[in-house]
Amino acid sequence: MLKMKYRELYCSSPRYWGGLASLVFIILIGLGAAFHMEHSGHYVTGMSNQIVWGLPHVFAIFLIVAASGALNVASIGSVFGGPMYKPLGRFSGLLAIGLLAGGLVVLLLDLGRPDRLIVAMTTYNFKSIFAWNIILYTGFFTIVGLYIWAMMDRKIAHLKRPIGFAAFFWRLALTTGTGSIFGFLVAREAYDAAIMAPMFIIMSFSYGLAFFIITLMAAYWWAGRTIGDLRLAKLKNLLGVFVGAVLYFALVYHLTNLYVTQHHGVERFILLDGGIYTSMFWIGQVLVGGIIPLFLLYSPAFTHSRFAIAVASLLVLIGGFFQVYVIVIGGQAFPMSLFPGKEVVESTFFDGVVAAYTPTAAEALLGIAGVAVSMTLVAIGARMLRVLPETLEDPQEGEAA
Repeated sequence: MLKMKYRELYCSSPRYWGGLASLVFIILIGLGAAFHMEHSGHYVTGMSNQIVWGLPHVFAIFLIVAASGALNVASIGSVFGGPMYKPLGRFSGLLAIGLLAGGLVVLLLDLGRPDRLIVAMTTYNFKSIFAWNIILYTGFFTIVGLYIWAMMDRKIAHLKRPIGFAAFFWRLALTTGTGSIFGFLVAREAYDAAIMAPMFIIMSFSYGLAFFIITLMAAYWWAGRTIGDLRLAKLKNLLGVFVGAVLYFALVYHLTNLYVTQHHGVERFILLDGGIYTSMFWIGQVLVGGIIPLFLLYSPAFTHSRFAIAVASLLVLIGGFFQVYVIVIGGQAFPMSLFPGKEVVESTFFDGVVAAYTPTAAEALLGIAGVAVSMTLVAIGARMLRVLPETLEDPQEGEAA
């Protein structure tokens, strides 16, 4: 039996400290952008009465969804007994907490009144999916924190499996809640679909694993440690399955909408006549985030290329961001049908008009700062806690990982 030894990420090289300093600088710029929007009002953003969730919400939802999927590696190791994944469980939990924290920071600073969070945390409307998400987010931090503790402390190691089961089902509930925010909004034709919840779950698996692969490779590059080809091959093959599943769910979602006559308008808008949203869907989501990564992950020409794995993971994240953008912004841009199936006298207040939205630099900087917050927490956590094995070399024949 190959026994894993865990060590903190001791890095004294300029690569680590330079990267950390860059992340902190991005966070400071993002805080300045948030202050600018808070002080001047949301008129300095591209948002309007029609587009009330802007680019920061895209970043926030993207990170929150990825946080759930990042924990998938730990679940495979401790819940489903995958020996090759067990040594990666601690880092998986740390990354999940970091991504969720980054997403919630963006969400909080984009509310316009961050102090109102106190009301959301103390007064609950249990008919609101947003109230349920507050419980799901705080519960996720608690359960995943206990999960990491159980993986690190031998005294409570016997609790690792039951806590792992709890974390597995909790993260499914969290992503279901996030997807249901859109699935329950029946007023928006692009959102009103029960498939939103399971689609967000499989999206989380894909984005979370892509984040995990990139951060794992970066951490071991920083520390000068070794990752075996066999482990990377398993991770990249699993990523390919998730990427294919995301494409499948997107196909089912759009085919279902095309079957319903009521949704033909919004489907034509997204798939054909939506301008930037149509381009983001076909080029960003389908091509960049789906077809090209599948080619890089499964083509025999790139079987042993670590660079191809890193590029594929990065493209999955880029395509995933476009997918969330199309869902969040594109779904709001398409005009609402106030009285479906009826002819009504329309006013001049944007009835039947596609809403225009152009993100501002302040919105983009706040969203990018959220990603920087996530990566900073992971980098500091990996340096303070023993979450990474000294080596991830492939086990020799007859040994277990």
